[in-house]
Amino acid sequence: MTSDPQARGAGPVRPGEPLAIVGLAELDPDGLDDLVVDVARFGIPPLQARSMNRMQLLMLEAARRCLADAGHPGRPLPAERTDVVTGLCFALDRQHANAVRVELPWYARELERAAAAVGATPDEAAGAAAELRGLLAPRLGGSPHDRVGEMASTVPARIAAAFKLHGRTLAVESAEATSFVALAHAADQLRAGAADAVLVLAGQRRESPFVAGALGAKGLYEPRPGDGPGTPAGRGPDAGAAGPGPGTGAAGAPGRAAPGGAGPYLDAPPDRPVGEGVGAVLLKRLSTAGRDGDRVYATVLDCALRHEPRPGCFRHSYSAGLRQETAAASLRAAGAGPDTVQYVECAGSSVPREAAAEREALARLHAGRADGSVVLGEGDGRAFAHAGLASLARVARALHERRYPAPRPGAGPLPGPPFRRAGAGEEWAAPGGAPRRAVVHGASLTGTFCHLVLEEHRRRAPAVPRSRSRGGARAVPVAVVGLGGRFAGAPDAAAFWRVVSSGRTRLGPVPRSVLDRELYHSPGALSLTHTYTDQGGHVPVPDGPPEDLAVLGPRYAAMDGAQRLALAVAAELFAGLPRRAPLTGRGVVAVGTTLGLTRERRAHAELVLSGLEDTVAALPALAGLSSLRRKQLVERLRERTAGAAAEPSPALLDGCLASGVAALLANEYGLCAVPLAVEAACASSLAALDVAVAALRAGTADFAVAGGVELACTARDMVLCSALGLLSHSRNAPFDAAADGFTPGDGCGLFLLKRYDDARRDGDTVHGVIRAVGASNDAKSLIAPDVAGQVRAMQRAFAQVDFEPCTVDYLEAHGTGTKVGDRVEIAAAARLYAGGPRAGALRIGSAKSFFGHTFAAAGSAGLLRTLLALRAGTLPPNALLRTLNPALGLAAIPAEIATRPEPWPRPPGRPRRAAVSSFGTGGINYHVLVEEDRDRRGPATGAIQEKGHGPR
Repeated sequence: MTSDPQARGAGPVRPGEPLAIVGLAELDPDGLDDLVVDVARFGIPPLQARSMNRMQLLMLEAARRCLADAGHPGRPLPAERTDVVTGLCFALDRQHANAVRVELPWYARELERAAAAVGATPDEAAGAAAELRGLLAPRLGGSPHDRVGEMASTVPARIAAAFKLHGRTLAVESAEATSFVALAHAADQLRAGAADAVLVLAGQRRESPFVAGALGAKGLYEPRPGDGPGTPAGRGPDAGAAGPGPGTGAAGAPGRAAPGGAGPYLDAPPDRPVGEGVGAVLLKRLSTAGRDGDRVYATVLDCALRHEPRPGCFRHSYSAGLRQETAAASLRAAGAGPDTVQYVECAGSSVPREAAAEREALARLHAGRADGSVVLGEGDGRAFAHAGLASLARVARALHERRYPAPRPGAGPLPGPPFRRAGAGEEWAAPGGAPRRAVVHGASLTGTFCHLVLEEHRRRAPAVPRSRSRGGARAVPVAVVGLGGRFAGAPDAAAFWRVVSSGRTRLGPVPRSVLDRELYHSPGALSLTHTYTDQGGHVPVPDGPPEDLAVLGPRYAAMDGAQRLALAVAAELFAGLPRRAPLTGRGVVAVGTTLGLTRERRAHAELVLSGLEDTVAALPALAGLSSLRRKQLVERLRERTAGAAAEPSPALLDGCLASGVAALLANEYGLCAVPLAVEAACASSLAALDVAVAALRAGTADFAVAGGVELACTARDMVLCSALGLLSHSRNAPFDAAADGFTPGDGCGLFLLKRYDDARRDGDTVHGVIRAVGASNDAKSLIAPDVAGQVRAMQRAFAQVDFEPCTVDYLEAHGTGTKVGDRVEIAAAARLYAGGPRAGALRIGSAKSFFGHTFAAAGSAGLLRTLLALRAGTLPPNALLRTLNPALGLAAIPAEIATRPEPWPRPPGRPRRAAVSSFGTGGINYHVLVEEDRDRRGPATGAIQEKGHGPR
């Protein structure tokens, strides 16, 4: 058999089965900076430890405690099928330090020019610049592994490697809904039988003072001196200048408000911008936990998410009606009524109008109940990524101990009858022998409502609640009913196919406006400060929003480049659909991207550098200048380097949320679709696709938008990737004997998805059918690819379908163009695709030879190329292939790599079939199986629409 025996052996799972919480861990939020984590116990080499962000260490420790709490390693864990999902929000400390480190040469050059302009001698000006670099560089660190160590997706990958877990690994973000989204995805995968256990972690730290200022500009927090953008104290000498040491986090970061805060029913903004915390839960299906003899803290009956799309700046919803509807629907799905709930916990935002809406919704939902029959508790909505998981853990422990959660100090007013506060240590009595039951409410500033239903675990098997799944079998085919893309030299999908058909690469020198060669380009040199190549697949960031969107100029200016690019591609995706509410039912928008957007990193760097003015004025090299001259120098330097961080606006935070890419699509196009960002390194696009397909198959979504976006042609990314020797010294040439690395590329690809039967019912154009998504983690090296890990992902894909690998005609490979990577990928493919009654050679190709390695968008480029090839009936060629690498061993499959387009004949009795691979740093592997639609509607074979790929 070619498939994973464990995946094949997974029996059918009852949809809607309760999930068991079998492990819990919470780190002390007041001790996150002081907690000492022994990296050696996790097998982390010292060289890599220097580049790790602090959150990696904290989550490793939380994972260890959670697994230990569940009895591991003494008790068996289904490691082959245990997923790791982490929830994170805002950029991490190592990302901030790297951003400042890369921006420092530019700032030092501006200092030198400003000093010369006010009368300093050339030696004085150059000396001041050198002194500043020498002062800050040691504090900012610097390691060849910084590009890997800073990534959010390295956190779950590191956990998988430490505990030898071979399931899927990904990081997600959805503002305050982050951990609710992670829990919902875990529920979808567990109930589909795609995983046997899921380790969900969430963490939040106050990594940068910039966030406080951005929250303040949105009216969610009252800024205090030193908090960030626009505050006078933000120009102090300690404004975040210090970077992280080895895994220690930002040193001396300003704006760290004292612990405290209050519950969600305040009438004033909270006294701190972001709460802190790191925790973990281990989930299994209840039947699996019972079979394994696990201790069960509580069961999760339902995890509901609902989005209210509203165009304009992100803000919390004030709709009491939608909150009530979300809660009522969630309770119905759990087979429970509001009158069976004894405890309600609200992870609110402390925004007065939102708090009032929450009070009204609760009063409506529980109207008519006896006074004092519902205990109300408060979570910490300001903990963003950690908010939902912290409340889940708190309530689960309370259910297990049969005592109400201790009330938080400083709780706000009650909404009125039937609510009351619990007393300290109050016993949780079971009313009339009914099970103890609790709910957790949450909401995000992007417009998502969240609702969890939890129940105590009793020894007897509980009744299975009615499912809201619509045929949630894992093999349900998913139709691609819309597509769009923008990559180098290709402003839309039609142009993308023309580029591919031409056989000519679009890689070339990156514009000087993007890469300052004087500062960052040093051909042939391997260093921590320069890139040895200036080649890339650059895509210009749009100057204005699509014509059909009414986006105000200041708001558009505050957007990250990735957000602008995704909006432009969404216009193509939705072309032909009604302007408002084009899709009905529930949806999800999952976009693969980095969880630390350029906008936030750059704003933090600008804030840090603007805080160096006192340091600059005191540099010894400038001692010969008068105090007036030094003052003039500081003023001129400020003029030359002032950036967005000094201009706070309500939209400032929006441009820094990775999930803001997805939220923009949902809100501006009126989609009732939960937005989230997904990071799985270079496999992010296919990980986002996996999230979307899982939601469709589970019935928790009726449509989905999935894809990826990243702007990789930046000085920061090129410098960091060069430091590790990952980039090609010439241009990306996958499978060539001279291949020596990849070339970075910008891009975005998006896909509109429905269950296949729904697409046929609705009369949609079907561009292709996704039959399976397989995922795995190597659980080995974070950098070196692994044959066994890639084979796992392929096996798990084929476990979901009724055809064999020998019937796949084309493989869109990851194809990075590294010697080891290409060789390992072909070796893995040979394990699956060799042998069998193959009608002809397997064709293999890679979009990277045309558009470069687009990182988080790489899988979307590969999938777009494959879908367009299926529609055109043409096998796509490769570019830049001069001499095929003989070490690949293609003849053993057999396989061929073409350099010209070739006809793709339809095999007798079956559709054309293809596979798409995407592998990411951290041992992350995804493999997607795609077919053409045999009952085709829409454009004739070979025709690619010039405008619009959405359903008509």
